Amino acid sequence: MNKKIKIPLNQLVLGLAIFNGFMGLSIAKDFDDRVIKHIDYPKWFKESPFLELADDLKKARADGKKGLMIFFTTEGCSYCERFIRLSLGDPEIAALVQKNFVSIGMEIFNDADITTPSGNSITAKQFAKNEGVQFSPSVIFYGAEGKPILRLVGYQSPGRFKKVLAYVGSDTHKSESFSHFLKRQAILDTPVQSNAGLKIDSLFSKPPYILESSYRSGKKPLLIIFEKTACHECEYFHTAVLALNEVRDMMKQFDIVRLDANDTKTPILTPNGKRVNSAKWYDQTKFTRVPALLFFNEKGVEVLKTDALVMRLRMVNSLKYVTEKAYEKGWTFQRFGREKGRAKAREKLQHKREPVF
Repeated sequence: MNKKIKIPLNQLVLGLAIFNGFMGLSIAKDFDDRVIKHIDYPKWFKESPFLELADDLKKARADGKKGLMIFFTTEGCSYCERFIRLSLGDPEIAALVQKNFVSIGMEIFNDADITTPSGNSITAKQFAKNEGVQFSPSVIFYGAEGKPILRLVGYQSPGRFKKVLAYVGSDTHKSESFSHFLKRQAILDTPVQSNAGLKIDSLFSKPPYILESSYRSGKKPLLIIFEKTACHECEYFHTAVLALNEVRDMMKQFDIVRLDANDTKTPILTPNGKRVNSAKWYDQTKFTRVPALLFFNEKGVEVLKTDALVMRLRMVNSLKYVTEKAYEKGWTFQRFGREKGRAKAREKLQHKREPVF
């Protein structure tokens, strides 16, 4: 794979908030996750037919770097291509990454043998699975001792990824979680419409939220959607994904609860019987952005979670992953998505071969 005039502070903050909000929307508006994309890693990624991550880590330490950045992808992934082109293609971001990390691209279905940062021999595919890589792209930063500093799931916009690099490029990660770090940076994300409420949808269950499986009737799978007020990405998720007839029809097979990630008052009995409020549950999931999705099977067992960018195809495949119980086969979400893509390709090929009378 080739690698190829002064402005008052309050006005500046408001302007940045508006700009960030609309940038988030523009990223999604011209994006179709059904389009198959070829993956070319940046030229500054380490290029080698052998992935000896322990040696790469040793070299990074010798060069005064903080560790490794492993960029997990799969061929055809439109989210991966967008991450590489828009975020890693930003000269400022590229310089920041190269300053502190050795960067390595890894195909998550690669059967080639590698050496992990801790020195174990394993296939790239098994390594990705062991590291909990469910979605592509995923990024894991490893510190100088080979232990993960931060795991990221899904497409990261240039603005958000710069915050990521500020976090992993300093010693902040040693004393503070990424979610708390983002909260301290929240001045740049001040809501433009602080009085805007969460969007109402007839598919969403109403309180009280007693979600322990023994109390839920119908025994459907459960989908928890975390959102926040005045969230541009949440609004777009409703418009571009949840409003689609295909998605809505599939969601009728689920019990669906939408929660405000900032709500500290609404009581919830979680599927495992714990009493929390929305904000506390959101923090416990380790999510760092919204909208975020949390799936449970009929028995109340968590089977899938993501706060990655989710558009039409990924939403459909997430719902099918749960309803078809692909997790019982030991499949990751990404493997399930690949099998669905292959089946569709075979179906199209068969259709072309059929004689027309």
